[in-house]
Amino acid sequence: MKKNILVIYYTQSGQLEDIMRNIARPFEDKNDEYEVTYYNIKLKKDFPFPWSSDVFFNTFPESYLQIPSEILPPPEEVLNKKFDLVLFGYQVWYLTPSIPVISFLKSGYAESILKDTPVVTISGTRNMWMLSQEKLKVYLKNLNAKLVGNIALVDRHDNYTSVLTILRWMTTGKKEKSGMLPAAGVSDQEIAGAGKYGTIIEKHFSENTVQTLQPDLVKNGAMEIRAFLVRVEKVGNKIFTVWSNLIIRKKEKRPLLIKFFKVYLMAAIWLISPVVLVLHLLTTPIFWFKRKKQREYLQGINLK
Repeated sequence: MKKNILVIYYTQSGQLEDIMRNIARPFEDKNDEYEVTYYNIKLKKDFPFPWSSDVFFNTFPESYLQIPSEILPPPEEVLNKKFDLVLFGYQVWYLTPSIPVISFLKSGYAESILKDTPVVTISGTRNMWMLSQEKLKVYLKNLNAKLVGNIALVDRHDNYTSVLTILRWMTTGKKEKSGMLPAAGVSDQEIAGAGKYGTIIEKHFSENTVQTLQPDLVKNGAMEIRAFLVRVEKVGNKIFTVWSNLIIRKKEKRPLLIKFFKVYLMAAIWLISPVVLVLHLLTTPIFWFKRKKQREYLQGINLK
């Protein structure tokens, strides 16, 4: 009897869909052993792409506070089938799994699909995914899903270059290189090569050794932990908590507060972030062992 594989994702630009299909290809290639089903999460009222600047920043409080939107029901072939493995793709919005992904996880459909099922999470992001993955771990635990692996593909350019290219991509739809700026997002080479992770997953799944899948993925470069960015994420989460709650609470002042948040965010990226980097570098000898332990934890799939 064929094993049923479900591939879940949400995409606007198509990047994550390309990643997911490449990772799922080793299962597709063995169509005598596996039946692969794709589920693209759909919102009842979707977000625009490319984004206007106003809509992009106005999405911040609901995104960070994980306030869901209404999704369209999954197809019957997803609802009426028991899956043996789920490949779960997501992207990060404001240091949190995107609103469409959160909306699925908070819907009544998620538990029936994910309960007691091995799940491999797969993200395609700019570069800060680590603490977002921690939030996703909580959802999966509460849904009684079995997290067995994690893959994080990122933009390999420096933090400041990637900010410029992602803003260009999100607001104009142009991912390709232009002028002095490189192409945005995960590189075409990494997307094309993502199938190697699918091969590793399929091997462990077929041999019933998913308990040792994650170390194998890490060994083969499935993620990169940058200690400096973990620190930036921790600071960012504290600041975003204040801003998001303030904007939600002061509804009548929302447009003005969003404008202030936009200015603050740009200042934080270009002025505060370099200070955090300097402090991080200066304290590296002091916190070397602590950061090593942190890196090992974030490379894993367990939840503290």
